[in-house]
Amino acid sequence: MVSLNPVRILNREAEEEKGEIARLSSFVGAIAIGDLVKSTLGPKGMDKILVSSGRNAGSVEVTNDGATILKSVGVDNPAAKVLVDMSKVQDDEVGDGTTSVTVLASELLKEAEKLIEQKIHPQTIIAGWRKATDVARKALLTASADNSADAEKFREDLLNIARTTLSSKILSQHKEHFAALAVNAVERLKGTGDLQSIQLIKKSGGTLEDSFLEDGFLLDKKPGIHQPKRVENAKILIANTPMDTDKIKVFGSHIKVDSMAKIAELESAEKEKMKEKVDKILKHKPTVFINRQLIYNYPEQLFADAGVMAIEHADFDGIERLALVTGGEIASMFDNPGDIKLGTCDLIEQIMIGEDILLRFSGVALGEACTVVIRGATQQIIDEADRSIHDALCVLAATVKESRVVYGGGCSETLMACAVRKAAASTPGKEAVAMEAFARALLQLPTIIADNAGYDSAQLVSELVAAHNSGKSTMGLNMNEGVLGDMKALGITESFVVKRQVLLSASEAAEMILRVDNIIKAAPRKRVEDRGHC
Repeated sequence: MVSLNPVRILNREAEEEKGEIARLSSFVGAIAIGDLVKSTLGPKGMDKILVSSGRNAGSVEVTNDGATILKSVGVDNPAAKVLVDMSKVQDDEVGDGTTSVTVLASELLKEAEKLIEQKIHPQTIIAGWRKATDVARKALLTASADNSADAEKFREDLLNIARTTLSSKILSQHKEHFAALAVNAVERLKGTGDLQSIQLIKKSGGTLEDSFLEDGFLLDKKPGIHQPKRVENAKILIANTPMDTDKIKVFGSHIKVDSMAKIAELESAEKEKMKEKVDKILKHKPTVFINRQLIYNYPEQLFADAGVMAIEHADFDGIERLALVTGGEIASMFDNPGDIKLGTCDLIEQIMIGEDILLRFSGVALGEACTVVIRGATQQIIDEADRSIHDALCVLAATVKESRVVYGGGCSETLMACAVRKAAASTPGKEAVAMEAFARALLQLPTIIADNAGYDSAQLVSELVAAHNSGKSTMGLNMNEGVLGDMKALGITESFVVKRQVLLSASEAAEMILRVDNIIKAAPRKRVEDRGHC
């Protein structure tokens, strides 16, 4: 008699989900992630409060940045993890559009779920989506404008992009001030797009309007005791070296002595070693010494005697950026004076911001270096303002490299959706159905933007589609009035790079999840414990 029990191949502790169950599990996870962040989309989107547990229990973040929300949420579903990674890549690549890309991928999977219920094969859906993506990208490229040849128009484009990016953030009330601040900072980069030269410093106190752009570099440190507080034509030696050997490290070491005099000898030997090191540093003739690590009392006194400003414990990001902007190099060995490149700057002086004293480095070697000082009433407001400015700077830097611009307010999505629908009408077979679904997913973005503002989305989006079909390709949603508006006249402009990245990343991620027909959870690796012999 033949046994009908299925043969189990996998380890007992391994789990497997097959076919429809696996696909449903993927869809549910990805759609849940989309639903989590979609209420933050658009200029009238809401914020989320993230309360951390564990080591930083009780610390609170208030944000509407998609990447920050998803990064902070612990996700167990594999498909949801794909969307979380995708929003992180969007943030790293272009800085903005993290919510849009997650919502679009989620809406595509909602549409795919309906098509699979109609018995359309996933590979057919994917073939239709690929055609739709191609059509949408071409439509977006055709609709884009490039004003990089005219400096005045291009600056206006950059200002409009900054305003549009900031209008969905906490800074929307002060977007004119911050848009000008971000554009001025990016224009200093002279087209390099290297955001390393722009430093962001957060100082609580004052209001958001008190934030400002400072030329040069600010370091949140103070010089040592009895050292110069102001240095002109500074020669800066930047180091990452221990300067604490004047204290004997007694932890974990055994020292046997027969008198207190021997301990004094040990201490004086350590001091002598430290003095040799300081002498080596002074042979380079620096007027300022900045160290990543601590500088203890004895070397600090030696630097003070030599009239050198010594700054300890500069955070690593700080000294890396300082080395970049002053033209110096970070050193850890000081034997050969010719091997180390000193940084230079015209003036180092102390300034006050709020109640804090900082050091300002003016006239640095890298002329494009600047610092954005962010002020605000609470730490949460400052942190969110920091994220918002970072997004704006990233988008502007990307636009300087790829200068094409498109229109926002749902205009670009509607334009792409209309182009895809037109192409679907002349495509035979089931792929046309998938293309129609792709167009519906694109139209969900303006729908959600209108819903989040409390307007009648069905009415507005149907009017918007009708406007685009009748040739008004610059029409979008005016969220201040709750009506259609000409995005060109309103100056609601977005970066072509951001929109293209949203389209491509969302369709690729959704396609990847749609291909899944099996989820296998591997058995955990067992620890082999060697209990030894009793």
